[in-house]
Amino acid sequence: MEPRLAPLVVVSGPSGVGKSTVVDAVLVLVPEVWLSVSVTTRPPRVGEIAGQDYYFVADEEFDRLIAQDELLEWAHFAGNRYGTPRGPVLEHRASGTPVILEIEVAGARQVRSRVPEAQLVFLAPPSRPELAARLIGRGTESPEAVAQRLAAADLELAAAPEFDRVIVNTDVGQCAAALVACLHE
Repeated sequence: MEPRLAPLVVVSGPSGVGKSTVVDAVLVLVPEVWLSVSVTTRPPRVGEIAGQDYYFVADEEFDRLIAQDELLEWAHFAGNRYGTPRGPVLEHRASGTPVILEIEVAGARQVRSRVPEAQLVFLAPPSRPELAARLIGRGTESPEAVAQRLAAADLELAAAPEFDRVIVNTDVGQCAAALVACLHE
C-alpha cells in the first residue's frame, strides 16, 4: 500500500473576495501548512516580494514551464498567466505537510482533473456590490482592471456549485476555521 499524501486544499473565488486574508489567517492557526507560491507573467505590485508573493517570470519562461509539464495548473486571468509549480506541491504532500493552493477557478478545475482527492473550496463574497467595493477599496488597480475583474467574477460565481464546499466570507475567523476543518477531512 502506498503512503497517504498530506491533504491538498484548493481555495478559489473571485478577485477581491479575501482569499489571501483568509489563507493568511489559516497559516496563523496552523503554521505547519505550506502555501504554494504561484508563478505569474504579471509585473509585481507595490510591496510584493518575488519568491514570497509570486515568482515573476517572462512569457518565455512560462511557456517553458508549460512545455515541460512543470505546472500543476495554469490559467490566463486579467491579461496575464498564473500557474502552480507542480514539484514543490508533490514534495510537501509526500513529506506529510498539508498544502494550500490559492488559485483561480480555471486552475481549480485543472487540479480537480489531475488530483481528484484535492478538497476544492470556493470563497464567495456576501454580495456582488460588496465584492465591487472591496476591489475598488484595494486601490491597486485601474478602473479598467477592476471592471475586468468584476466581469470575470460573474463567471466565477456561477462556478461555485462545482466545488466541494462554498464558504461565504462575512467573517475572516469563521472562514479560516472552516478551511482548517477541510485540512482534516
